[in-house]
Amino acid sequence: MAGLFADDDARKQVKQLEARIVKLEQALASTEQEKEQYIRSTLDLQMQMEALNTELRKLRGQNEEMLHNLQDAEKRQKDFYIDLDTRLRRIEAGDATAERVVGTKDVSADPVSENRAFEAAYSFYKAENYPNAATAFRDFLKNYPQSAHEANVLYWMGNANFLLKDCKNSVNSYQSLINKYQDHPRVPEAMLNIADCQLNLNNKTTAKKTLKQLISQFPGSDASEKAKKRLAAIK
Repeated sequence: MAGLFADDDARKQVKQLEARIVKLEQALASTEQEKEQYIRSTLDLQMQMEALNTELRKLRGQNEEMLHNLQDAEKRQKDFYIDLDTRLRRIEAGDATAERVVGTKDVSADPVSENRAFEAAYSFYKAENYPNAATAFRDFLKNYPQSAHEANVLYWMGNANFLLKDCKNSVNSYQSLINKYQDHPRVPEAMLNIADCQLNLNNKTTAKKTLKQLISQFPGSDASEKAKKRLAAIK
């Protein structure tokens, strides 16, 4: 009998050991899965960080390029004004030689200087430096009255003044564009901005007239659709 009980106890101990082994194996398997998941998560995070670093380097490069282009355009604009100012000062001082030089070579006949001046003025606008942009565009029209850029300059000058809330000069620029270049693609937008200026000045009757004219002349345009909404909103 003693031997039988001993066998039963041994079997129980073996079963208990087997159960413990199974639990340990399950715990080990779970730990391995967690380890693998942690490794995968870490690798995914590293890949995301590398992608973000790559994008950041790309954006920094683009920013540096834009800054360089802006600085280059500002330098060209500054050089242009310095050169022009020097010539004018010589003329005002009675320098006959300088006067003959300027007289034989009109600044407005120099396409290289003309394009540089336009680029410089537009660079101010793109950089949201609207006061300098408005001044540069105005000076451009004085120096190059026959320029092929005139229509665009009138539009961008109008925009610069519009963003400066200078409605008077803004409307004057837009109106010059409309009067001289009736078929220019920017005319509908110019008319819409004129109406906005008129509303800002509380000239509702004039604004309504401008909006109706825009809708009539340029049906189907984006500006026309916006004009319809503005017209409906005027009380």
